[in-house]
Amino acid sequence: MIGTFISIVSVSSMALGSAAWSGAAVAGLCQALVPALLMNVAIVGINQVYDVEIDKVNKPYLPLASGDLSMQQGVGIVAGTAALSLLLGVLSGSAPLLATLLLSLALGILYSMELPFMRWKRSPWLAALCILAVRAVMVQLGFFLHMQHALGVTGLVVTRPLGFTMIFMLLFSVVIALFKDIPDVKGDTQAGVQTFSVRHGVRSIFWTCVGVLMAAYAGGIMFAVTSPEPWSRLPVALGHAALAALLWSRSAEVNVGRKKELTDHYMFVWKLFYAEYLIIPFLR
Repeated sequence: MIGTFISIVSVSSMALGSAAWSGAAVAGLCQALVPALLMNVAIVGINQVYDVEIDKVNKPYLPLASGDLSMQQGVGIVAGTAALSLLLGVLSGSAPLLATLLLSLALGILYSMELPFMRWKRSPWLAALCILAVRAVMVQLGFFLHMQHALGVTGLVVTRPLGFTMIFMLLFSVVIALFKDIPDVKGDTQAGVQTFSVRHGVRSIFWTCVGVLMAAYAGGIMFAVTSPEPWSRLPVALGHAALAALLWSRSAEVNVGRKKELTDHYMFVWKLFYAEYLIIPFLR
């Protein structure tokens, strides 16, 4: 929830550019935040409803897996939050916002539901596609266009920061798609889910993920060096360099044979992901 909040605020700030926060901008931000947070609850809930047996092995602390919530309660929360989110999207009058909410829900359903032609998480490629579509494209482009709509801007204006952010988050989303399954090899093997970690081994996928992220941070430093705005270069370059150094030092300490360490590192990768949104407003 916090991560979703940070990402929407950051992308909205990027859409503003050098303009000041006006009443219209604040209203547009609020229009996006509430339905997006509700949809986040719904999509996570769908996954937990259909993954309850797997979660009893991999994540027994989750509400449905632990029994803290009944299945009926879980389904009710999912339906209620999804419906309210879409209603707010319609009432906003913003086509980009409503499209982002609808597509996010559709991909959440395709990813998790146990129905014909669905349950895409069973396929490493389709699972990665879902994560890439949401994290690399829809969040950046959808909320960027929504803020432009709120400010009265017509047409898509692809700025230099937007292009970089989409490419950077594409790489990061590939890593998240791969890394999320590393700690869950045992449960996925038992359930017959052929993730990349099950097929190619934990160590191989782990260091592939680290390598992709290091390349992304190197790209971030190069983007900073070539910025047309001198004031932007230092914070963007130092921010990416610091995150790269932190990633490398933490990764070197991980014992890939221990599930807890892998799980902790996966959560650390998510922190790095959202830390990037603290840098994005400085991009020029």
